[in-house]
Amino acid sequence: MKEMQLLLAKIPKGKVSTYGLLAKKLKIHPRYAGKLLSKNTDGVKYPCYKIINSDGRLGGYTSKHGLKDKIKKLRKDGIEIKNNRIDLKRYLFNFR
Repeated sequence: MKEMQLLLAKIPKGKVSTYGLLAKKLKIHPRYAGKLLSKNTDGVKYPCYKIINSDGRLGGYTSKHGLKDKIKKLRKDGIEIKNNRIDLKRYLFNFR
């Protein structure tokens, strides 16, 4: 979990990454990455809301207000959302 948190902290404001890219970096399955993200206890320090599906769809979000909360946080970061999708060409952050 610690390595995942360090990666989440690297995603700059105004950018998102995907379950697939995160999982590839961690050498785990993307669904397992999602399961680990659901256990994140500090969404401010480790912004798991910035992880989306590889096709730009928002994916899930484990919080009191769910997807509405994820959308609110992403928009606050300056990320434009259209039809519950994010333009990956514009907003994608790739872990290096």
